[in-house]
Amino acid sequence: MSRRERVFAVLPTLMTLGNAFCGFAAITYAAKVGPDAAEAAGGHLLTAAVYIYLAMVFDALDGRVARWANQTSEFGAQLDSLCDAVSFGCAPAFLMLQFAEYSSDFHTQTKWGLFHPRVLWIIGALYVVCALLRLARFNVETDEDDSHNYFSGLPSPAAAGAVASFPIAMLEVKKLVQGADASVPEFAHRVGEFLNDTAGKLLPVVTFAVACLMVSRIRYSHVFNQLFSGKRGRGHLIQLVFTVAVVFIVRELAVPLIFCYFAFASPIRAVWLSWVLPRFRKTPTDVPNSPTA
Repeated sequence: MSRRERVFAVLPTLMTLGNAFCGFAAITYAAKVGPDAAEAAGGHLLTAAVYIYLAMVFDALDGRVARWANQTSEFGAQLDSLCDAVSFGCAPAFLMLQFAEYSSDFHTQTKWGLFHPRVLWIIGALYVVCALLRLARFNVETDEDDSHNYFSGLPSPAAAGAVASFPIAMLEVKKLVQGADASVPEFAHRVGEFLNDTAGKLLPVVTFAVACLMVSRIRYSHVFNQLFSGKRGRGHLIQLVFTVAVVFIVRELAVPLIFCYFAFASPIRAVWLSWVLPRFRKTPTDVPNSPTA
């Protein structure tokens, strides 16, 4: 094997390990949040969230690099799942626990709010278990020749992105609350205060929901593959333009909107098509003809 071939062989593995490195870094920064580091809690949680998104980039690219270098192997597939367990299983769950405790104000330590610490721990543990089950099922059910255009159940990177989006959204929320921008209207300021008070209560609910969706059989599209390969119709263009518009208007708040839309749109659509729509399509019972005069 030539030197160039050895470089191509090790590159996908390095990218997969980069995924695990980012997951461990996310846990490390989230762990820095505590009574002695209360003032830096916002920055630590934000950094942890960014590392989770960086792990998503590595996870999206390592498989493509392996196929491009013709270096796909069973070892790489198993290593990818092990790294995903750290970055998209343990790291988001731990980030949720820390965010729920310090969400009301990043400058002061707050109470746990609506959720008892044990309830939050159970939600975090459930998320980790569901992520592991999701990864194991993917390894067993996915064939080498699978096109990967669709997933059965919410992908673990998307679930992790939904959880990690809340610390990122708090950047814009803090601007609205503090009124840093003079052009912020009163309505936006009140919305910011509402989001600041409810974010820590909402994230555990979102974490529990995406954990259940990971082990569901609901069909999800592979956004990365459909975006960069295959045919892209008018619907893809409309979605892309709409996404760009949302990002431009609400900035950091667009991150949880986009990820929560991806996570919950498919189950809502499934419920609509399976339960609600058939009820409307049922033909009413024949009404007997009224007697003629």
